[in-house]
Amino acid sequence: MGSAEDDYNFVFKVVLIGESGVGKTNLLSRFTRNEFNHDSRTTIGVEFSTRTILVGDAAVKAQIWDTAGLERYRAITSAYYRGAVGALVVFDITKHQTYDVVDRWLKELYDHAEASIVVMLVGNKTDLAQAREVPMEEAKMFADNNGLLFVETSALDSTNVEEAFETILKEIFYKVQKQKQRSSQSNTVSLASENPASTAPAQAERRPCCVAL
Repeated sequence: MGSAEDDYNFVFKVVLIGESGVGKTNLLSRFTRNEFNHDSRTTIGVEFSTRTILVGDAAVKAQIWDTAGLERYRAITSAYYRGAVGALVVFDITKHQTYDVVDRWLKELYDHAEASIVVMLVGNKTDLAQAREVPMEEAKMFADNNGLLFVETSALDSTNVEEAFETILKEIFYKVQKQKQRSSQSNTVSLASENPASTAPAQAERRPCCVAL
């Protein structure tokens, strides 16, 4: 991206959650670097990558955080969710057990994140459709009933990866714009108390990328 990555109007922190092995890290690397690692290791602790996209005339910098889905890393939970304005809850369409625990992940998310967070349910690994265990209609209905965005993706062949991230970023952006209109007396707009999405100058937005864990 070069210097263009440093030229942005908004910073939105988006977290990836879900069981270990569902493909969170490859979704992140596919969107931010257009890479896929067939020998992807289990994420240790937390890592994040960024990518800037245009939403209308605004440059939106997505700061996407990835964490291990393993229980032993759960101590980092509160810091991980702090300041997040979007979340992708990922499951593997070929492993029903990863879908069965989506409720638990949503509970953890809502326990630690702002109530206004934008959430998308993502069924990953559509390239393995012949091994599907979770019907798309079932997951879509669950998402609709719980007020979630929904998409199925394949990090391997890039299916809907761009769409997933761009859709949630646009949803966050429009939510921020509506809030900005309602709060015209303030020059700072945020969906969360940590102010990861602000109309302040870009330099003031450096802090969310350096949250101490």
